[in-house]
Amino acid sequence: MLALGLWGLDRSGMWRDEAVTFQVARRTVPQIWRLLHGVDAVHGLYYLLLHAVLTVHPGEVVLRLPSVCAAALTAGLVAALGARLVRPRAGLWAGLLYAVSPMAGHYAQEGRSYALVAAGATGATLLWVRAVRKGSWWAYGVVLGLTCWLHEFAVLLLLAHALSLTLARAGARVWRGWGCAAGAVCAVLVPMILVSRTQSAQVAWLREPTWDTAADLLRSCLGPTDGVYAVCLVLAAVGLTGVAGRRGEPTCAGVALPLLVVPPAALMLASQVAPLYVDRYVLYALSGAPLLVAAGAERVAAAVGRRWAGGRRTPVALPARPAPVALPARPAPVVLPGRTGPVVLAASAGPAALAGSAGPVGLPDRAAPRSSRPSRPRTLGPALAGAVGVLLALTHQWPLLRDDRDPARRPDDLAAVSRAAGRMLRPGGAVLFLPAQTRNVALTYPGAFHGARDLALAGPAPASGTLYGTEVGAAELRRRTDRLERVWVLADRDLLAGRWRVGDATERAKLAVLAHDFVPGPERVRGDVTVRLYVRRAAVTRSPASPTAPPRPAPR
Repeated sequence: MLALGLWGLDRSGMWRDEAVTFQVARRTVPQIWRLLHGVDAVHGLYYLLLHAVLTVHPGEVVLRLPSVCAAALTAGLVAALGARLVRPRAGLWAGLLYAVSPMAGHYAQEGRSYALVAAGATGATLLWVRAVRKGSWWAYGVVLGLTCWLHEFAVLLLLAHALSLTLARAGARVWRGWGCAAGAVCAVLVPMILVSRTQSAQVAWLREPTWDTAADLLRSCLGPTDGVYAVCLVLAAVGLTGVAGRRGEPTCAGVALPLLVVPPAALMLASQVAPLYVDRYVLYALSGAPLLVAAGAERVAAAVGRRWAGGRRTPVALPARPAPVALPARPAPVVLPGRTGPVVLAASAGPAALAGSAGPVGLPDRAAPRSSRPSRPRTLGPALAGAVGVLLALTHQWPLLRDDRDPARRPDDLAAVSRAAGRMLRPGGAVLFLPAQTRNVALTYPGAFHGARDLALAGPAPASGTLYGTEVGAAELRRRTDRLERVWVLADRDLLAGRWRVGDATERAKLAVLAHDFVPGPERVRGDVTVRLYVRRAAVTRSPASPTAPPRPAPR
């Protein structure tokens, strides 16, 4: 997992969410604290953690290193769960399956909190298994509480663990211990929930999930390619046969199935009322998929091993009964005189008897038969066979992993937008960001905008406690654009095309000014962002030979 995470980590470009992490984490702690009162409270602990990390070196690779390390830790924790709940070779398969999953690899290379949340949730699940068996719940509560503060939707893990307790038919003592830990986690999370509810406008763009959404998530967890998905689906179904085990003892399937299903299902159901679902919010559920697959593979391997042993069983000829050995006659006891009377010493058995005491008569060696010794090849054979199977899955999914290292695979590439803007902007030029979120480009890669004037900016982002800064009102914006002949606009492509509308008065004023006073000129499109030159209508009516006339738009 560590090797795959480090491979291609420097993509030379951040997408919008990573850019927010990069900008916020580089602010001072008081500035971060002020920001969290207005937006992104759900990521507050993560921003503070990255603040310490980026103090070492503010760069894209360092930004993503915590996620890489967290993904490697998660793979190890998945392996530990498999070894604890089944056997070591099943843990090996589960950990390797997690490591080669394209979904795990994708979020291992993002400067966001989701890989860390997955590590915390998987670690909490391992501590849950230990607590069910040994009765100590404080470590489980602490780890899960911190994980929920990294992202509040990790609290849905409590529902999965409650179902696992039900499947294990846990006793009242276990339920009491878990209930106290769960209550403490919820109590600690209350402030986060209250603040984040006031910031729900940040997820207003989400839509209700459908059955296709659930099917896509299952395919992402088990394997996005057809061949890997089919094999893993069959093995997971086989693994489900062991959901219920002995009373009070959790099984691998009884832990993995709720982990995989319950958090996504709960969030999807809640999203039918208020849309909140995104697959990365429940990335930690991915840990259940390789555990189920490994449990199924272990059952298949055990069945094949029993059939193989039964097929090779042949009658064994017993050795002939050895002839009786004549023992020497027992010598007479030795009688010595003593002060209080004669002393009788036991008779010596003689050299022949001493030689015979090395073992039973008729067996030349006391060593155990060879067939009863543990066979190393038989132990390693199935484990290595499963590892080879995981290697085949990695080979089959290699194109997906390779393509995921391309910045174009993210929703956008702010570095590419910045390069496009740098080729078009002129020193002293006026720039308009539409909507304000596109200012993310200039905040993350400011070199291309050096010397440019931000027409709508009223206050910088760090000082104002906002993500992108505050903007002037509609009247002030019109005043600032009155005498401009050219404006370079960085805009959302869908917004320019009219596929969605903005509600903010300043954003509407930007669109109105551009439509009424300017005409579009040359443009460059990079992903969802368009860099376009707008020229005042009066300038367009001048002679084409005039030095102030804009260049003609390039054919598209």
